[in-house]
Amino acid sequence: MGQWFLLILLALGGSTLMGSVKVINEKNEALVERLGSYNRKLEAGLRFVIPVFDNVVYKDTIREKVLDIPPQSCITADNVAITADAVVYWKIMDMEKAYYRVEDLKRAMQNLVLTQIRSEMGKLELDQTFTARSEVNEILLRELDIATDPWGVKVTRVELRDITPSKAVQDSMELQMAAERRKRASILTSEGERDSAINEAKGKAEAQVLEAEAAKKAKILQAEAGAQQEVLKAQATAKALDILVEKLKTDPSAREALQYVLTQNYLEMGKSIGASESSKVMFMDPRSIVSTLEGMRSVIGNTEGSPLDLEPFDRHKAE
Repeated sequence: MGQWFLLILLALGGSTLMGSVKVINEKNEALVERLGSYNRKLEAGLRFVIPVFDNVVYKDTIREKVLDIPPQSCITADNVAITADAVVYWKIMDMEKAYYRVEDLKRAMQNLVLTQIRSEMGKLELDQTFTARSEVNEILLRELDIATDPWGVKVTRVELRDITPSKAVQDSMELQMAAERRKRASILTSEGERDSAINEAKGKAEAQVLEAEAAKKAKILQAEAGAQQEVLKAQATAKALDILVEKLKTDPSAREALQYVLTQNYLEMGKSIGASESSKVMFMDPRSIVSTLEGMRSVIGNTEGSPLDLEPFDRHKAE
């Protein structure tokens, strides 16, 4: 009988001793109550409590946690029904406040986030909910961090995940986007046709300008060539006349050659005047050739004092 009693005492003592030893993992903390009142906080490591008197009432991690917010129905400022969900990153900064200030911390945070999402979505129109997501995330983070501070919680990040309009709104948005795409396609097509027409007109205008400039240059070159040809011909004729005049001083027979050259030049001059673009009709009296030669006789003269032989022209005049 005494042996059994000793064994029972040893068992009770062993269990009591084991119950007084607590191992707290890294990044975890525990709260201890003594006789129903908060006593202390146990941090990571090997810790001891008084059996029967001390009781570990709460233990949790102080690492960052993720809280998934389920889809929540919201009404925008333009009375459009949408569904939004989010994800919240948070961690416990004060274990005592997290346990004693709120009964169910996770559920309290979830309801608080849902309320804030409905409030912020109600301030925006439907189009703004898609473009102002970053601004909404910042507002939710600031408001939630302030609201959860009395609970010893730090909200580090808030992200809206999906914002989904109702089926009717989605259908309307798809029709609107399709119409917008058709409109942009029509605008691009018309702008392309306009640019093509403008480029074609510019090309034709530039081609006409280049053609006109080429024709102008060709005419200028042709006129310059004709002028140079006339200059060279006049120089050659003048040189021939000079030679004949010099030859008259020594050879009277050169008189006929001089008359022929003068007559030919006179006729060529009339032909050139008649071929000019500015000339229309030219009347030439053959008898004027004789009078012209008679006028030139006083310029050229005869080395022996005899007049130029105009007999062929006189016979032509008599006939």
